[in-house]
Amino acid sequence: MLRLITWTGLERVSTKTILVSYPDSFRLEEGKSLVESADCKIVKIFTQKYLNHSQYGIGAGKAEEIRDFVKGEEEGIQQLVVDEHLTSKQLYNLSKLVEVQAIDRERLILNIFYSRATTTEAKLQIELAEIQYEIPRVREIAKMTSGNERAGKGGMGEYTVDVKFRDLKRRMNFIREKLVEAKKKRDLYHQQRTRTQMPVVSLVGYTGSGKTTLFNLLTKEHRETSSSLFTTLSTTTRVMKFNDEKQGDLLLTDTVGFISRLPPYMIDAFKSTLEESLAAHLILLLVDASEDVQNIDIKYSSCWDVLDELKVDHAKVLVVLTKQDAVDAQKMQEVMQQLQLKEPIMIISSKTGYGIRKLKNMMVSKSRPKMVGGQP
Repeated sequence: MLRLITWTGLERVSTKTILVSYPDSFRLEEGKSLVESADCKIVKIFTQKYLNHSQYGIGAGKAEEIRDFVKGEEEGIQQLVVDEHLTSKQLYNLSKLVEVQAIDRERLILNIFYSRATTTEAKLQIELAEIQYEIPRVREIAKMTSGNERAGKGGMGEYTVDVKFRDLKRRMNFIREKLVEAKKKRDLYHQQRTRTQMPVVSLVGYTGSGKTTLFNLLTKEHRETSSSLFTTLSTTTRVMKFNDEKQGDLLLTDTVGFISRLPPYMIDAFKSTLEESLAAHLILLLVDASEDVQNIDIKYSSCWDVLDELKVDHAKVLVVLTKQDAVDAQKMQEVMQQLQLKEPIMIISSKTGYGIRKLKNMMVSKSRPKMVGGQP
């Protein structure tokens, strides 16, 4: 029997999950991390080279293989995650075949965002991304659920779809107005900070690169840290004290982590807070040096894609290699060569404190000269 599928609204995803991803190690590991970050238990992983087939996203043969696995699984599979963008029609066809709710990569990320959101602004940003995810799917879902019935009032036809479409548009405009108000408040805070002539340094990087751990170390804060992806969604700014005389004190900002293959509308949803933090005098781009070199390269490129999307001045960006305690000298050289980084490079460990004093000195020296007449 086909389980009911919820196409709208944000709900906590089920636990027992099948993951379908690409066979290459980077995408597979990231897909696994996303599923686990959504508090799901991966029961089985299927891989396929192409996830853009017309009927199911995955190939028909693979879809039937998954259906047979689901039927033979005694524990009961509750969810199928495909690590790629799929259309509503593809998800509907796949769910109907395997008799399990199927979601794509974007829906999974939205679910994680929703479970992590703590501030009103973060929740608004996620709702905006949710609406932008749903709007292109409204008419397609209506066609599938209404079958061949003629469009009209009283059914899920043209009139009803148009009403839903307009409601989503109105809600989207309302959320954008609220986000504009929030941006105005941040602009006021920014002006106040500018008047104090205190430099602002922003931490950016791939999700899981150690931004929040470093933030806590430098500011004596206790923000939540985790190996899960997207632990940090809202932007937080605190004072980093350099010494007892307050000479060299600056404001440090922690931001949401980046990820590969993040659709433009999700970047757009968080753009307002990202732009505020990326207007800092200095931006530290954190790179986890303990990972596989090829994976580091992919994540590094993904970070620069987002920074370029936000039109960040490259001259303000300082690359920092993190987790030195888990890397030997040879591996560190390989990372630097792969990323084409030139000496001197900031290398730190938030766990042992290696390089932290040098980093703080660098942050003060590189952020303060950018202050001209109290302006960034």
